[in-house]
Amino acid sequence: MVFYSISASGFFRMMIREYLKLARSFNAVLTGISPVMGAIAMEQYNVAYLILLFLIGFLGHTFGFVLNDIVDYKIDKFSKEISDRPLVSGTISIKKAWTYAFLSMIVAFIIAIYLAVSTQRIFSIVILVGAAFFITFYNLISKKYPFTDILVALGIFFLILYGSFYGKNPVNNIYDITALAWVVCVLGSIQVLFMQIVAGGMKDIENDFKKGAKTLAIKLGVRIVNGNLKVSSGFKTLAYSIQLFDLIIVFLPFFIIPGFTRYEYLQYFQWFALIIIGVAMFVLSHKLLSMKRFERFKARKLIGSHYVINFTLVPIMLMSLNIWAGFLVFFPALGYVLSNIIVHGTILQPKTM
Repeated sequence: MVFYSISASGFFRMMIREYLKLARSFNAVLTGISPVMGAIAMEQYNVAYLILLFLIGFLGHTFGFVLNDIVDYKIDKFSKEISDRPLVSGTISIKKAWTYAFLSMIVAFIIAIYLAVSTQRIFSIVILVGAAFFITFYNLISKKYPFTDILVALGIFFLILYGSFYGKNPVNNIYDITALAWVVCVLGSIQVLFMQIVAGGMKDIENDFKKGAKTLAIKLGVRIVNGNLKVSSGFKTLAYSIQLFDLIIVFLPFFIIPGFTRYEYLQYFQWFALIIIGVAMFVLSHKLLSMKRFERFKARKLIGSHYVINFTLVPIMLMSLNIWAGFLVFFPALGYVLSNIIVHGTILQPKTM
């Protein structure tokens, strides 16, 4: 009886890990705080609201990535590099994955409807539906057409915009959204666009190229030839341009929003931190794009490091509103590292990436 109990307990823990793998838990915290950043940009600091918004983003993330694995299963099952993914390894069936995806979406909308009704901000549901639509549409066509990554960026844009409807002051339509909230929406979209086009295109290039997937990386000339990685100048230019635009936009509120800087001495710290992070982003990108041979392990590490620092930009910028917003810089990194340790036994190399 004792042996049976231990075995059942071990099996239960194993299945939890498998479902966390399927949900790509290593970057789920980032999606979870997307609507939270939208709300903070509208000066909402009520912890109860922020937690509910986080859960909606987290569950939406789960739906999106599980659906992605279901749709891409026929391509993914031939790749040894991602054999640890639950659908490829067979630890979770397609049927159970569908159930997991829809339950995540249903619970997310139940929370969203409760929040909308209790605060009388009904129009926010329309915005959330828009986010779900773009993510779903992306998953259905991502391997068939190039530059579909813009759909993911739009999905995140709408998710952050959704969070903006729960600001401190009543928001009845999009005209009540502040300039800062729009900037945060754009920044989130740019950062996700980089992760999709550059990080996503690079980490999957070997399998995508073999199976004839029509990603933007392949269309722009990224190739694997006899194990050697060939990255075109056009793709490199696009990668660096996205990051440069990201850095320009993050500094914009300091110059275009009157009274944005409430703490003069804090601004010097913010600018210094943003510049250091920007330089680190370019260094990591250069290392990724300059690899001579494609090594997925090394690519995962570089992408993971970039992920940890890239998404600290917005929280640091939002410190001008409330210095406590700076604590958000730790959440994506903490979630990323803890998830990797618990699920994969690594720190910066999620095996399901």
